[in-house]
Amino acid sequence: MRNAQIYTFYHENMVLKNNGKNVSKSPQKPKLLLNFLERNKLSGHFTIKDDFKPFSQEEFYLAHTREYVDGFFAGKRLWTKSSNLDWSPQFAETIRYTNASLYHAIKFALENPEKVTFNPACGFHHALPEHGLGYCTFSGQVIASVKVFRETGKRGAYIDLDGHFGNSIEDARKFVSDLNLAIPKGIGNINPEDKHQKFISNLRRELGLLRDAINEKRIEYVVFCHGADSHEDDDTKGQCTTAEWIECAHIVYDFVKKLDEKRQKPLPLILGLFGGYRKDDYNSVLGLHTKNLVTCLNTLCGQNIVYEPVLKPKKR
Repeated sequence: MRNAQIYTFYHENMVLKNNGKNVSKSPQKPKLLLNFLERNKLSGHFTIKDDFKPFSQEEFYLAHTREYVDGFFAGKRLWTKSSNLDWSPQFAETIRYTNASLYHAIKFALENPEKVTFNPACGFHHALPEHGLGYCTFSGQVIASVKVFRETGKRGAYIDLDGHFGNSIEDARKFVSDLNLAIPKGIGNINPEDKHQKFISNLRRELGLLRDAINEKRIEYVVFCHGADSHEDDDTKGQCTTAEWIECAHIVYDFVKKLDEKRQKPLPLILGLFGGYRKDDYNSVLGLHTKNLVTCLNTLCGQNIVYEPVLKPKKR
């Protein structure tokens, strides 16, 4: 039986205080989402864990060149511009916390598998070993999972339903010697292709392969990142209608529930956010993320919460 709460690894230092000229609101998304949950009287379902330590500069060397890591934290323009986000010392500090949040969420879930954990951040799945890319400064998935593997021997898989292929894992495989062990190739980085019902069919097919890997003890934890930019009204024009986007959430949580029942013990589950970029109505992004979290609470945590996102129609 799972705990009724979602354990949320949030620290105020994860949030950029002034977003400046940034097009993306990702550096402020953790706080924006928590405020949204509070306004919708849902914050009581989330236990905040803020006692984790940020990453040191050296920990980023695990997935990136020293030249890039040192250049970024020194504020050198050649290295800071690659993630398309304005650099400041405070922004660099948020990066230490957002990346550490994912690592600590995974570790906590492995130690307490009955508790769903949540890394309320994004900006992890496009960065390359040599530089950032697409609002992603560092490869948070790679760093977190390789650290976990080296410390515990546990192997994980990512269900990445962001609107864009999460390339960081695949692009780091030659750079990080034991990444293929930490996130097994072929099953550890699930990114369904196509749109609408074909997208959903591909998701179901890949979950079938993941189920086999879990049953064969080749995967020992799962990180589910349901990006809101896979919604068709996102500024980046995603793959799913509202109904399809919500259906994907149900498919994943039903998948986990059935695994729990068959295994007679809970699968360590970690949640993430990833993309979502509507400039005309960011509450639509937050509403989708909230619907995903509520679906988890209702399906896995024994809740019966009534919540439907209010999405502003996109002008076409």
